[in-house]
Amino acid sequence: MPASKGSRSSSKKAKKTGSNVFDMFTQKQVAEFKEGFQIMDRDRDGIINKTDLRGVFDEIGRIATDKELDDMLAEAPGPINFTTLLHMFAERSSGESDDDDVVAASFRAFEKAPGEIDSEQFRLMLMAFGDKFTSQEVDDAFEQMDMDEDTGIIDSDALIAMLCASSGKEEEEAAS
Repeated sequence: MPASKGSRSSSKKAKKTGSNVFDMFTQKQVAEFKEGFQIMDRDRDGIINKTDLRGVFDEIGRIATDKELDDMLAEAPGPINFTTLLHMFAERSSGESDDDDVVAASFRAFEKAPGEIDSEQFRLMLMAFGDKFTSQEVDDAFEQMDMDEDTGIIDSDALIAMLCASSGKEEEEAAS
């Protein structure tokens, strides 16, 4: 009997350790992360590598240097499989408001050129990924943004300044 009890105990422990990261998110969030992972994993090998990242950035029209891609991959403790990606998200999420630099970097990822986000591309992303926005929700959000009606370009510096405690200029100075 003690051997059985020990086995059960250790299997529970192993099970608990393996599922901790999954316990940090709702089933819906895990499903959305999985969907995003599958989109990023272009070659469908279960690992996000440099080629996969480059493909994602190319698709959204953002040029990423080899150094930027290498730096992103270096943030992971090893190959980025789905569980590793979840661990990385869990490390960054504290349940509180995101730090201003994280919010700014999130919007900067959508820039076609410094300070400019293509509104139609951004609309598609908002409606396709994560907590998907409805067309009306995107329209409502766009009403709050500084956008050139002729070109459809959103001023990302103004958007970041609106959403963050620090202004876009302070962020740029800190990055210099």
